Amino acid sequence: MKRLSLLFFFLLIGLTITEKAQAQTNNWAVGFRIGEPAGINVRKYFGDNHAFDLNIGTYGGIYGNRRSYRKGIYKNVGLSVQGHYLWHGGIGKSESLHYYYGFGGQLNSRRYYSDRFSTVNAYDNTISVGGSGVAGLEYFLPNKPFSIFLETGAYVEVIPAPFFLGFQSGLGVRLNL
Repeated sequence: MKRLSLLFFFLLIGLTITEKAQAQTNNWAVGFRIGEPAGINVRKYFGDNHAFDLNIGTYGGIYGNRRSYRKGIYKNVGLSVQGHYLWHGGIGKSESLHYYYGFGGQLNSRRYYSDRFSTVNAYDNTISVGGSGVAGLEYFLPNKPFSIFLETGAYVEVIPAPFFLGFQSGLGVRLNL
């Protein structure tokens, strides 16, 4: 809770800064993402058009925490760690609007309720690993160190349920440092 309060404090400070901020693509950015997965977002820009994006948060809250999975269901929200290698660039002559796309992986931890244990409501804590892809738009606010982003993508599980497909999307804000 203390870390979240600190993050919001820095976000509020950044909103009051009136220094001119261009699309800062060679720096760090930190923010939060609402969607699937939802949580803390950290991005490191490097080179002219590359970045690494890391999301740490929850999985299963937006598209439903009760989903068919293997021979049973998920009944809760779980922890997710997602990382993507990105390519990005400006759209048109505007330095404020950028596109990005990339590929990476995702690790999830959730409770799995197997059909064979449905009478006793027993569950297994399941760790899943798979590949994911993302594409999005990012708007850098004029004269502010903030950007707003909207993205969509998909997760394809490899272990333990090969080819389990999950669609993902998110909306968020980043403070560009």
